[in-house]
Amino acid sequence: MGDRIYMCIDLKSFYASVECVERGLDPLKARLAVADPDRTDKTICLAISPAMKALGVKNRCRVFEIPPGIDYIMATPRMALYIQYSVKVYSVYLKYVASKDIHVYSIDEVFMDVTDYLSYRHQTPKEFAEMILDDVMDTVGITAACGIGTNLYLAKIAMDIIAKHTPGNIGILNEESYREQLWRHTPLTDFWRIGPGTVRRLSGIGIENMRDIAMVNEDILYKHFGVDAELLIDHAWGRESVRMEDIKAYKPRSTSLSSGQVLTRGYAYEEGLLIVREMAEGLGLEMFEQGYATNLITMSLDYSHSSGREQSRGSIRIGCYTASVKKLSDSAAELYERIRDKDVPIHKVNICYCNLSTEDVQQYDMFSRPEEQEKQIKLQSAMLNIRKKHGKNGIFKCMDLMEGATMLERNRQIGGHRA
Repeated sequence: MGDRIYMCIDLKSFYASVECVERGLDPLKARLAVADPDRTDKTICLAISPAMKALGVKNRCRVFEIPPGIDYIMATPRMALYIQYSVKVYSVYLKYVASKDIHVYSIDEVFMDVTDYLSYRHQTPKEFAEMILDDVMDTVGITAACGIGTNLYLAKIAMDIIAKHTPGNIGILNEESYREQLWRHTPLTDFWRIGPGTVRRLSGIGIENMRDIAMVNEDILYKHFGVDAELLIDHAWGRESVRMEDIKAYKPRSTSLSSGQVLTRGYAYEEGLLIVREMAEGLGLEMFEQGYATNLITMSLDYSHSSGREQSRGSIRIGCYTASVKKLSDSAAELYERIRDKDVPIHKVNICYCNLSTEDVQQYDMFSRPEEQEKQIKLQSAMLNIRKKHGKNGIFKCMDLMEGATMLERNRQIGGHRA
């Protein structure tokens, strides 16, 4: 199958499977949806079991979209528990493959370069995959699917399109079999990195499948997609140049930290300002803990859908690199006041600290008193020490107790969901 052999392993309906295992139910047969019952029926199901999918319920649907005639269990999300299971599964992988040859793609999905391990164990790729999947089942009771390919892309496609619909949950592809089996496969959204928007643009120029992409004049693709056409063309032929060592060696040119929050209702101007200050201070402490400073803040505000108002975006330069939570909060508030439409409620806030630097973490400008900034840094260090010992809510500000504040509740969550 070529010079290198890669695997992509995914845990089937991971969150739902964990909840089934915890209840002593068969993850493949039980009808279960992971969603927060305390939220409205518009809340998204984080996962649904395979039995629900078999009834036509779509993954990541909203609760109200589940047909009323289906009898199912609604499980409250438990993110900390899912992380524990993920760690157990990763420990299984480490029994067979070194960490340098594993790339964690998400909480339930990994890529592996298994080339050197196959010759050592005198196993075929399929035998090696079966051994790992059996161990995962024995260890945590969850079914996994595995794609095997001669490059990372083919391993991902073999898992997404073939393995998940194969009795043994293992799919195998090389460039030749990819073209034979999947060139005419539809919909194109089944393929990695092709979303509905890309499909619409391709359809507009008469392209409906991977073969069409491979056969069309490349100039047409570059005209419509720019540099992204190169990836479309390579993937249409089943090619992928990135290797595991490239992923491990990758370092981003610039670093940023961001925080986003979807609000449970429309927030008026003053309430929104409270949220912005909470988020700015929380993100500032996180940045400070990691040893970074920033000189640029960007922000986006999403308004209520019924208002017809478009999203507001803006940025503010602070003038010097800083890790002062107070200065960051004041700057974020200034940006909010500048871009916010005061007459329309907001439903979503995103804040990003850009151009992060570890050099000169605390710079001084002509308007600042060094002793005050040093005092602020010591205060932030003390706050972090308290939080490490007593949790994120071990110390907080009075504003976090005000009506509309969300920080205390968010600190009890993981990824925006119950821990």
